[in-house]
Amino acid sequence: MTDFFLVRHGETVWHSENRYAGVSEIDLSPLGHEQAEQLATWAGGARLSAIWCSPQRRAIATATPCADRAGLRLEVDARLRELDFGAGEGLTSTQMLDRFPAAFAAFRTDPIVNHLPGGEDPVAAAARFVACLHDIATLFPDGRVLVVAHATAIRLALCDLLGLPLGDYRRLFPTLSNGALTQVRMTEARPALLLFNVPI
Repeated sequence: MTDFFLVRHGETVWHSENRYAGVSEIDLSPLGHEQAEQLATWAGGARLSAIWCSPQRRAIATATPCADRAGLRLEVDARLRELDFGAGEGLTSTQMLDRFPAAFAAFRTDPIVNHLPGGEDPVAAAARFVACLHDIATLFPDGRVLVVAHATAIRLALCDLLGLPLGDYRRLFPTLSNGALTQVRMTEARPALLLFNVPI
């Protein structure tokens, strides 16, 4: 039995404009650094076995204080990265509606079948993320593991793990707050969702 604490990185400098940040490398905002410190305080007393994160700068900046406080080595795995949003990278919803209205409307209707032009297939993204979790669970079969990653990747992974339609990820998990805890218990049977989007 492995308990995963899945956390979206701290707030970034794009947050206020609600830009799509997939593979783009962006920095934490001042609030994002505060959220990282709050998470680190939690991590210091959480009896964690390991800390893993996405290779993207915003995730590493969030996870590094946690590893320091918990006295653990930070493990980085590319499978935990955010989706590549293709032509939508760095744009707001309004800008996408202006630049490719038909494709964006299709994406809003079904983000799995009609992912953004040039973007990553969400089915493949969910599969790589979940495969990483299974590999970590094999390494820490009785562990408590913090994973710092990204909003869309985490929500897709939750649907995959819980046997829910991937296309419903935005409806079922409409919000994933920066720095909040989502706890998933992995067992030999079906995974269980114990906490979702709980502020620290």
